[in-house]
Amino acid sequence: MVPLYGALFINAFLAATILPVSSEAVLAGLVVSGRGDPALLLAVATIGNTLGSVVNWVLGRGIDSFRNKRWFPVTSDRYEQACRTFRCFGEWILLFAWLPVVGDALTLAAGAARVNLGVFVALVAIGKAARYAVIIAGGLWATA
Repeated sequence: MVPLYGALFINAFLAATILPVSSEAVLAGLVVSGRGDPALLLAVATIGNTLGSVVNWVLGRGIDSFRNKRWFPVTSDRYEQACRTFRCFGEWILLFAWLPVVGDALTLAAGAARVNLGVFVALVAIGKAARYAVIIAGGLWATA
């Protein structure tokens, strides 16, 4: 059972970074197949995905030196949009760091804006946990 949780953690971590990985599909598959405790699956996926976002926050701290690199995870347009949105809504926008496309850019913008790491982790984790809770609830409902 430990390899299952370890694989979910790695998948969720990578899904929050530059790699095109879907942690939602993996989590839903585990829930629907009845593999793993739903509460533990929620905790592992949330922690892994939040720590992956911390990688983006760290990149955001030094974004000026990486921003024009080809491997950089966010296009200039998406990054500029995220910065505008971040300035408009402030730190609370991090509750939506789970969103596809703009989520990674928001976490990078938070690092560039020097958001306190504790505040960052709390807000990102709340949003990501809520998203995963909905996925788990949907999977449990589908199998009931």
